[in-house]
Amino acid sequence: MISGSVLVVEDESVVLLDIDHSLQEVGYSVITAYRGADAIEAFDDHPERVRGLVTDIRLGDDTDGWAVARHVRSVNPDLPVIYMSGDGAVDWQTEGVSNSLMIEKPFEMQQIITGLADLLNEAPVGAYP
Repeated sequence: MISGSVLVVEDESVVLLDIDHSLQEVGYSVITAYRGADAIEAFDDHPERVRGLVTDIRLGDDTDGWAVARHVRSVNPDLPVIYMSGDGAVDWQTEGVSNSLMIEKPFEMQQIITGLADLLNEAPVGAYP
């Protein structure tokens, strides 16, 4: 289990609950948000607590997953980021932050779990307290 939490942003409640449950089952603490603006607010409340971001691209509000990732990376440049999308994967190279993963929907939950573990293991030494 990592210290801190994984911020999960998804506007489809069934998908959000599934990711939340799956990550908690393998030992992660999870913070959830349905909207991009809420995710940024949750992150800004305690940025030191967040150790990874899993975000959908299209969130149904003015703040998409690309913007959420850029915001968290402006505070912590080493924060692991996983994007999920049914149709935004083609924009990943131009819109996504560096050293991130894109997982296309539909996906197997193990892809999220493995991707997050891999990114956390690749984080630079000293990136997290």
